[in-house]
Amino acid sequence: MRIDDAVLLDLHGVTDKVAFMNRCVRALPLPIWFGRNWDALADSLADMREPMAVVVTGWQAYAEASPEDWAIAQEVFSAAARASSEGLVVLLSLGHLEDPTARPAQGSDV
Repeated sequence: MRIDDAVLLDLHGVTDKVAFMNRCVRALPLPIWFGRNWDALADSLADMREPMAVVVTGWQAYAEASPEDWAIAQEVFSAAARASSEGLVVLLSLGHLEDPTARPAQGSDV
């Protein structure tokens, strides 16, 4: 697994679980059966067939707006990384990889 092959999970503008799950669906290679809930996310990430690094950006607003859900998301990422047989790494970006004031892309869930 190379860090330059990382998957970007951009959470800019996300403030609730529905938007979080929508972003996960768009960014991550999740199975078609993914049920947009915490258990399904944990199982899907742990069952990846190839090593994967996920870089989570723009998570701070979600953490502030929905601290309980953000705590669950962190637990899910951590448990999936521990359970992954192929190798999963989840990195939280503390900086800005993109302009956080930029307008969401067309078709965005926010």
